[in-house]
Amino acid sequence: MSVSKSIRPLIAIACGGTGGHLFPGLAVGEQLLERGCDVTLLISPKEIDQQSVKNEREMKVVTLPAVGMTRGHFAEFISGFLASYRAAKKHFRSRPPQAVLAMGGFTSAPPVLAGRAFHAATFLHESNVIPGRANRWLAHVVTQAFVGFPATAARLHHANILCTGTPVRPQFQPSDTGACRMSLGLDLRRPVLLVMGGSQGASGVNDLMIAALPQLVATLPDLQYIHLTGPKDSEKVQAAYSGNGCRAVVRPFLTEMELALGAATAAISRSGASSLAEFAAMRVPSILVPYPAAADDHQLHNALGFTETGAALLLEQGSATPGQLVDHVARLIGDAGSRTAMCGALERWDAPRAAARIAEKIVATVEALNWGGRTRPSASETGPAARSEKNLMTGRVGWEDGGVPDSMRTV
Repeated sequence: MSVSKSIRPLIAIACGGTGGHLFPGLAVGEQLLERGCDVTLLISPKEIDQQSVKNEREMKVVTLPAVGMTRGHFAEFISGFLASYRAAKKHFRSRPPQAVLAMGGFTSAPPVLAGRAFHAATFLHESNVIPGRANRWLAHVVTQAFVGFPATAARLHHANILCTGTPVRPQFQPSDTGACRMSLGLDLRRPVLLVMGGSQGASGVNDLMIAALPQLVATLPDLQYIHLTGPKDSEKVQAAYSGNGCRAVVRPFLTEMELALGAATAAISRSGASSLAEFAAMRVPSILVPYPAAADDHQLHNALGFTETGAALLLEQGSATPGQLVDHVARLIGDAGSRTAMCGALERWDAPRAAARIAEKIVATVEALNWGGRTRPSASETGPAARSEKNLMTGRVGWEDGGVPDSMRTV
């Protein structure tokens, strides 16, 4: 479904703060462009945001003040929130958007409120099993809510929820493993372990990996490594690989994440929802180490959704030992049967049309508002997305036709 090019509605996507908010927002933005919309990305000043959009040419990029809330700094949060709201409202005044989509986090709340001041339709996407505080609050004011996990619907108080899965960019799909390894300077014939901690890195994962490295080298001498450290730990991680004689690509951050995932035999990762969606899309078996300080322990709940269905293995950082990590890695690298079974479970979590379904729903809503609801039923109203929305009201929440198995609805 697309809109007339003579109309070209403007859709604003508030997706700054972390890669887990930004990259799904970019995926939806690309789908909206294909449907004849103009798109503005509202991001934060953080380096991850700025680096990720520096080559963006089709979507307008606007940086708003960051408004993250931390304990003991409520006054600063309120000040930043108001500054972000005023900045968004000032930007919208020159060309009001027809819709605003929030991808999560408090950085996305002020643009939604600013959009409401211009009578825009408003939407949110919650990618985690446990909704964040900002989305729990925004659920009371938006037109439509989208969720990444079926189990999230019961925790987000909104009358109109559609389970779409978490959007991933189109380049995240199974690819030529050898070509990806060669692009990163690795041997195409030797297995690869990807270690990552999300867009900011993860010191806990880095330290666990360094401690396990001597035993890993002894157990799996042919193993190669791609390690995305985050900005703080790059030097010490590189020194550990060099000291153990490993062939490794060590980077603080990698923009071309599809190459790293395409090269990987298996991965060690935090369990942010965006990373899980990319693992599912590219069928990468993983060992999940949830961030223990995540709000409401949401990363653990995300991980349990995958591990309880056989789509990943779990290690909790507080109790994990180097020996346990080595055992898990050896199982995934050395046992093709385990990887095949895990890839089958990952396929059930893959939601390849998530971004398209969100874009279709936004466009349909904008058209209905523009023409007083006198639009013909479209694919987004009669196809799989609409059937999934009806499933939600009857308790059968899932992707595409038929939903997901009962075992995938548990937290």
